[in-house]
Amino acid sequence: MRKYVLFAASLLLALSSFAQEKENDRLKESYNVLKEILGAPDKGIPHDLIDKAECVVVYPSVKKLAIGIGGSYGRGVITCRTGEGFRGPWSAPAMFALEGASVGFQIGGEATDFVLLVMNEKGAESVMSSKVKLGADASAAAGPVGRTSSAETDVVMKAEILSWSRARGVFGGVSLAGSTMRSDDDANKHVYGKELSAKEIVREAKVKTPDAGKQLVDLLEKTSPKHAS
Repeated sequence: MRKYVLFAASLLLALSSFAQEKENDRLKESYNVLKEILGAPDKGIPHDLIDKAECVVVYPSVKKLAIGIGGSYGRGVITCRTGEGFRGPWSAPAMFALEGASVGFQIGGEATDFVLLVMNEKGAESVMSSKVKLGADASAAAGPVGRTSSAETDVVMKAEILSWSRARGVFGGVSLAGSTMRSDDDANKHVYGKELSAKEIVREAKVKTPDAGKQLVDLLEKTSPKHAS
């Protein structure tokens, strides 16, 4: 009996370690995607929009559920500015899930990267709810592309969430209206070792940034250390 108990304990420990490593890889992949997109010399996310954003969400390598099905499922991360009115430094990253994304040029097993900016406090509060449907619970629009792109259009000014996609080297604004986002609580437990929602991580600052997520947070601190009020 003791052998079975020890075996079960060892198996659970191995599975926990594997799950944590998997989420650490997600954090690193999210950093790589954001770094490449922010570093694009001509086509990228306008810097003034990043400075105005309350939160940043990154979904690396989102794939279709199956050929012929428009819906997709992606796993990524979210980090928000901390403090009152979202005016403080960037938070520890929380694990986030995307469901129902449908992109026209996403063919077969082609993976697509997504980056979303949450542009105001209302949008941030919606995203922090148990589950948010883009276009219904929070207004969403395709983000403008280019360092010199005007970010003062009516669509941009009114949207609570702006989104971009990258697939096959093509980067551009994309509407994710109809998709849903939610806290990936199981993954958060694997990363932080206890039950935590995304809101508890990014708004209530109950944890420190894990080593695997420091590159992502440091990148945003360097790119946009202060909110453009």
